Amino acid sequence: MDIREIHIPVMKDRALELLGPALTVEGAVVIDATLGMGGHSEALLEAFPEVRLIGLDRDADALAIARERLSRFAARIHLVHCVYDEIAEAWRGTGWPSPRGILFDLGVSSLHLDEKARGFAYAQDAPLDMRMNAQEGVTAADILSDYSEGQLRRIFEVYGEEKLSARYARAIVAERADRPIERSGHLVDVLQAATPAALSNAGHPAKRVFQALRIEVNAELDALSLAMPRALDILALHGRIVVMSYQSLEDKIVKAELAERCETRAPADLPVVPEHLLPQMRLITRGAEQADAAERARNPRSIPVRLRAAERVREAA
Repeated sequence: MDIREIHIPVMKDRALELLGPALTVEGAVVIDATLGMGGHSEALLEAFPEVRLIGLDRDADALAIARERLSRFAARIHLVHCVYDEIAEAWRGTGWPSPRGILFDLGVSSLHLDEKARGFAYAQDAPLDMRMNAQEGVTAADILSDYSEGQLRRIFEVYGEEKLSARYARAIVAERADRPIERSGHLVDVLQAATPAALSNAGHPAKRVFQALRIEVNAELDALSLAMPRALDILALHGRIVVMSYQSLEDKIVKAELAERCETRAPADLPVVPEHLLPQMRLITRGAEQADAAERARNPRSIPVRLRAAERVREAA
């Protein structure tokens, strides 16, 4: 298996361009909070020969792959098996200076989508697992078995933004009364049967439901809501953060946290703004950037990406 063939880092060049100005300082530290198979980290370590990198991932398999991929940089890397909301603890554990760069490449990784047995992809029949950390937590099959109709409806509606959430939840509860839904192919069949004929051509009926289950299994939005402020709190002065989101719920959390840090906290009519009320951050992207047409054609997984970036302009309190 050639990792570089199956794993194409999304918006790699743009991420390096945005992080670059903060990483030219001697002894600079960068955190890849979503290490995955190490594609972005490899590019950072190659582009900045003096930088030290902390890589985080909750998936032990991904960490093993990344460790091998980055082995030639062993003296400059520190890899940690954890969820990214533990970013501050992971950094403090190194004893290294405050990070001057932080990268989040959110969503499901190529490893999870391509490894059939993990059950992330609705196009492949597999056990409904969906755990990013395969060693702990409930599976998607557990949720389909144990959640009430109301709970299923809520996660499909909130995490999947699925308009047919009530219909799909009702169909799942009816089906599991006959036999448990333990494989992705079985769930897809249930969802397709519950989809009105008039909507059969409006995209795959399983797409949003699978997204919702994955988010629920891995508590992704809860982790991101904790990780964003913690990451910004430890970012060094003039350090930069780049965040790539792949669905609107992630992007909403990122946008809100960055906007709050970029606001002046003083009343509008205050003649002189005290320094502690000045913005902590400044945006360095205008809105959310997308991959260009060439990258979207070359790497379809880049199509939904929304990239936001900011720089710390005032010391943390």
